[in-house]
Amino acid sequence: MRSTGRTAAWLLTTTLITVLAAWVEPAVSFATTSPDSPLSVEEVIKNILQKNRERAEALRQFQGTRVYRLEYLGFPSKLDAEMTVNVNYQSPGKKEFSVVSETGSKFIINHVFRKLLEGEQEAADHENERRTALTPENYAFQMDSYETSPSGAQYVLDVTPKSDNKFLYRGKIWVDAKDFAVTQIKAEPAKNPSFWIKKTEIEHRYGKIEGFWLPLENHSESVIRLGGRATLTIEYKDYKVMAARPHDEILGGLPSSGSASQQ
Repeated sequence: MRSTGRTAAWLLTTTLITVLAAWVEPAVSFATTSPDSPLSVEEVIKNILQKNRERAEALRQFQGTRVYRLEYLGFPSKLDAEMTVNVNYQSPGKKEFSVVSETGSKFIINHVFRKLLEGEQEAADHENERRTALTPENYAFQMDSYETSPSGAQYVLDVTPKSDNKFLYRGKIWVDAKDFAVTQIKAEPAKNPSFWIKKTEIEHRYGKIEGFWLPLENHSESVIRLGGRATLTIEYKDYKVMAARPHDEILGGLPSSGSASQQ
């Protein structure tokens, strides 16, 4: 079990780091436009980049709590663990983690949860951000659809990595048509980093907290080739924005989803 557990833990660590790094500055390369899309891909991209810069500059400090849970079901036994962590973020990119509680498998706690925290701090490095960010250098994007609902409209974009780098992924992202923020990611690694893993699926969801789009939930599931399954969930809660510029400085200034093309 030790070898299989290490493999599952390592994969979950690398795939989650990819998602967390991608959250920082999503961007896309140009592609076709959905017939139902009010804005072209070029316009959506321009707005995403602008709003991400504004939000990054405006969000000075926030605090929150995360609950990490991992369950492994497979040969020869079941393993599970949970860890609660308080997070303090200060611009630019500085995060401090304080462990509140730990229960369950010490192997998972030490080799998955703590490695995820270390990896998230490493992902904030400028060069690591450049290599894992959703930019034209790393990805090609194509407009998939334009969705409307009572909660608001969203652009859905297909993500295709330009290399088989194991830290990149392929899938879809959802972009809020008003704020031009990524609200959801559904993806899988661009390259399977281990023979022992058959498949990994990742879902990441964001919510609007005091004018800023922050992570709410992550679900990563890996199928082990020998017959096991590892499921990692992260719950993000109890956010408090401690320091930020006024909302009217960060939320205005962009055309609505139905406005004319920009120059």
